[in-house]
Amino acid sequence: MSGSLVKPVYPRLRCQNGGTDDSAPYYRRDLALVHHLGFAFHANETAPGIMALVEPLLTRNGLVVELGCGSGLLTRHLIDAGHRVIATDASPAMLELAREVAADAEDIRLLVLPDDPIPPADAIVSVGHVLNYLPDEAAIDRALVAIADALAPGGILAIDLCDFGYGEARREAPNLGRVTDDWAIVTEFSRPSRGRFIRQMAIFSLNDDGSWRRDDERHDNVLIDVSRVPALLAGRGIQSTIGSSFGAERLPAGLRTVIGHRTDG
Repeated sequence: MSGSLVKPVYPRLRCQNGGTDDSAPYYRRDLALVHHLGFAFHANETAPGIMALVEPLLTRNGLVVELGCGSGLLTRHLIDAGHRVIATDASPAMLELAREVAADAEDIRLLVLPDDPIPPADAIVSVGHVLNYLPDEAAIDRALVAIADALAPGGILAIDLCDFGYGEARREAPNLGRVTDDWAIVTEFSRPSRGRFIRQMAIFSLNDDGSWRRDDERHDNVLIDVSRVPALLAGRGIQSTIGSSFGAERLPAGLRTVIGHRTDG
């Protein structure tokens, strides 16, 4: 891989997301843009480790499928490193942004886990605990099986998942707020049970006429015992390990990596 460091990517987009689906449960147009503009650090920090893992694909022009690509920040890093990428997300608003940030991806498409088919891939990557947004633990298991089955022989897996420890580390987390000239967000955290972690967010966005609009989203994440995932994947031919990072970055407490490869076929 050329270069020793990956430069952060913070594309500045206008406050527009025309044609997106405002009925989507997660990451509607306003939060999608706020997340892109203000919370790019996770994708940028995990990118060096992810790209080191998938670097062997470059010699055989392998295909990377990204699940939960968001606004395309990690996608951009992968493309710039020379990878062929199919980027997917369940949020139409995020996909609109990704089509601008990573317009030269091989494809950018709507994909809703666990039931939508995952394209066959030489590597499947995902950051931002995408699977924890599924409705229950059974749905997460089904998604993991689908991911495993989509990997080609010798295929590479690199995803992150929230463990029970994610909620425990945030048991007394205070409310958070952030304000810029164009947007503001206030987030309240709750943990109704060991296996649930909730973010209740109020998002304020500046209109072209100087007025402000508000949207509210509740993000309900399912927490799991990530230590049991390798056994599940092993039953589908994937050898994997659990870790605390993809590379040299330091992930938040309770966010674990699952890194593996297909050993059969």
